[in-house]
Amino acid sequence: MKCPYCGYKESKVVDSRPAVEGSSIRRRRECLACEKRFTTYETMESLPMVVIKKDGSRQSFDRNKVLSSMLRACEKRSVPLAKLEEMTSEIEQNLQNQLDREIPTELVGEQVMEKLRGADEVAYVRFASVYRQFKDIQTFMSELKKLLEEK
Repeated sequence: MKCPYCGYKESKVVDSRPAVEGSSIRRRRECLACEKRFTTYETMESLPMVVIKKDGSRQSFDRNKVLSSMLRACEKRSVPLAKLEEMTSEIEQNLQNQLDREIPTELVGEQVMEKLRGADEVAYVRFASVYRQFKDIQTFMSELKKLLEEK
């Protein structure tokens, strides 16, 4: 690390600790030439994810869209916001762990439905009815029957 005071390229780490909720590391360094101290922050580089929509268009992944769709599905249900935020983070992490940076919307939707199924069955059916575009009552009933059979 280059010293901001003298420009020397060698320094030693004096102190290291987590910063910003564990997403970065704060390092206190000392220049080996002038012995002045300075602080650096190390963060993990995250690669941008692109979502491939059903029509073939692409747009950047937006966790707020995932959270807002789950909020809509859980409207007037007893699912706490903290739980929805946790589920959104888990979905985002699962998607980040994929080797491919381009993710189809189907994968995102399936993960949302899986999380909602575990949290609230009514919210799951609400989301599934919009996501899977139920055309009639028969499609809706078949999804409900599958849900009841799982119990």
